[in-house]
Amino acid sequence: MDEKREQKFHQMTETPVSRLICRLAAPCIISMLVTAFYNMADTFFVGMLKSNSATGAIGVVFSLMAIIQAVGFFFGHGSGNFISRELGRQNFEEASNMAATGFFAAMAAGAVICILGRIFLEPLSLLLGSTPTILPYTKAYLQVILLGAPWMMASLVLNNQLRFQGSAAYAMVGISSGAVLNIGLDPLLIFVFDLGIAGAAWATIISQFVSFCLLLIGCSRGGNLHIHISRVQLKWSYYDMIIRGGLPSLARQGLASVATICLNRAIRPYGDAAIAAMGVVQRIAMFGGSAMIGFGQGFQPVCGFNYGAKLYQRVKDGFWFCVKSSTVFLLAISALGFVFAPQLIALFRDDPEVIACGTAALRFQCATFFTTGWTVMSNMMLQTIGKTGPATFMAMARQGIFFIPLIYLLSHCFGLLGVQVTQSVCDCLAFLCAIPLSRRALREMV
Repeated sequence: MDEKREQKFHQMTETPVSRLICRLAAPCIISMLVTAFYNMADTFFVGMLKSNSATGAIGVVFSLMAIIQAVGFFFGHGSGNFISRELGRQNFEEASNMAATGFFAAMAAGAVICILGRIFLEPLSLLLGSTPTILPYTKAYLQVILLGAPWMMASLVLNNQLRFQGSAAYAMVGISSGAVLNIGLDPLLIFVFDLGIAGAAWATIISQFVSFCLLLIGCSRGGNLHIHISRVQLKWSYYDMIIRGGLPSLARQGLASVATICLNRAIRPYGDAAIAAMGVVQRIAMFGGSAMIGFGQGFQPVCGFNYGAKLYQRVKDGFWFCVKSSTVFLLAISALGFVFAPQLIALFRDDPEVIACGTAALRFQCATFFTTGWTVMSNMMLQTIGKTGPATFMAMARQGIFFIPLIYLLSHCFGLLGVQVTQSVCDCLAFLCAIPLSRRALREMV
């Protein structure tokens, strides 16, 4: 066995679980926070254009970017889960084959989305929830974003594969470098070069390409699996494992995109200010949960390695450590978000209508946000150990099975208030489902 790989195996299966998770989670948390910052950067700088329509367009296109992310996570988690279990079994040949197969499949999928999206640009913009006043801004932003789809997806695959190999630091460098670049390019391209909302899109795809290059370099360092096209396997068994491991992520991210489209369509009767407000709330909520998700990402390679090595008690210990820690953290974040909701909304769009609508929605989300710790950790554990059915259900629950029907039902019954409260109701329902599913999986580990 390669010396670096042997050292990594012993580290993943022998280091005390809480210390190991914290060590692996630190770069993941940094990556998630920086990524959340640059997901909000476009909203922040476009908001300085003093146009609710332009700010609304960012929220509309966010749902398409969520689809791109969904497919990227599908291939990244699908291949990464398999890789971590095979490394736990010390089967490096199969792990290397899967790394290449997942990477190049994602590149091909991104190219397809790019071509189809640009061909059907206007119908796609309307489908995503654009109003007539928002449509020109949506098209200007979306047509550029689509160009970056291939390497945006491939970056997500590389990021996740590195994490599942226990090399979160390499993933952090790649993702964070691109994020910092994006924050610098946004004002330069939007205001200095006077590209407007299209400048924000160019900043995004340029920075994503830099991340892609750095992540690819990271795969050749530190005993990580190299990406070689010669290792691509055109065999159903590999794609079957990608589907099994990635379906929960595709369901979660894909339905999050559909949910955003449904949200935009449900909020559309209340005007551009309401659309802008809910788009801002989504970005803030994503930032609030990013550190918690990063913490869970530190748990996933520990879970995969030790489950593959049949060290089940370490998996259980890691799960409970993450649930307790994330719940305490989210309670603190929720309290701050509830108190400072108006100020947070005003950072992105200092408009009285936007602030009033966004403040109410954000406070409702803060009231139940702490429940998502158990929900997300359960989903991550179930997915990593190969429990495809329960993991997929949990992935679909919060922003699919519950959200999509409830956004229409509650908006019909309660108007704008129904739209603002929907996510909180869904958080509670998903939490109630997560408890029995995770406890059952834990009992089966004997």
